[in-house]
Amino acid sequence: MKARHSIAIAVPMLLTSLPALAYESGDVIIRGGIAHVQPHENSSAIRITQPNLGEVPGSRVSVDSNTQLGLAGTYMVSNHWGVELLASTPFSHDIDAAGSLSGAGKLADIKHLPPTVSLQYYPMDSQSRFQPYAGVGLNYTIFFDEQTTSTLTNSIGALGDLASGQNLGVTASSTSLDLDNSLGVAVEVGADYAITERLGLNAGVWWVDLDTTGTIDAQTNIGPVTSEVDVDIDPLVYMIGARYRF
Repeated sequence: MKARHSIAIAVPMLLTSLPALAYESGDVIIRGGIAHVQPHENSSAIRITQPNLGEVPGSRVSVDSNTQLGLAGTYMVSNHWGVELLASTPFSHDIDAAGSLSGAGKLADIKHLPPTVSLQYYPMDSQSRFQPYAGVGLNYTIFFDEQTTSTLTNSIGALGDLASGQNLGVTASSTSLDLDNSLGVAVEVGADYAITERLGLNAGVWWVDLDTTGTIDAQTNIGPVTSEVDVDIDPLVYMIGARYRF
């Protein structure tokens, strides 16, 4: 009888002494690591709007990948729901000629910041070291430091000729690029693995609905020439690193 009584007391004490691996209301979770942006872009044709020469047949642009440092913070509003803010160091991307312009090379390089706010759901309600989660939210991508190349400047005349079907004799002395900021939906899935109650590993992936319009302004021998191109970048963002729970 005494042995049974001792076991009955010991089991609850053992359970309460286990580390709380599942997240709880009020927890703050910081995740940091290497973040990689992989665009899955689809662009329109470049169109010359001033003067109104129309589209450059078959022209496209492509956007390359980039890797930076990522940081995300989550506040648990309940045992299963959290609010996350995702940030990073600025991503830098080359914009290259594509489609009928393939082989022309690099047209510009740009930088962007992708702050994202998401509502996350954590399904686990156990002492499992593995804690998966999913989330949905809003991304606001800020483009800045857009720099055009001499390749783009030297191609303005050829773009005008292709759009008009004539030899216009246009030469450009300089170009500039402006990308519209983007507001879109973001969806994420990820998982934490607890090494200790506070320290763990993390991996996550986001899909971002990211659309922008690029406006190219050129100073030429016939006056200002303006071109536009729409780009659905829609990247996947991968992050792997560490997690710390406060």
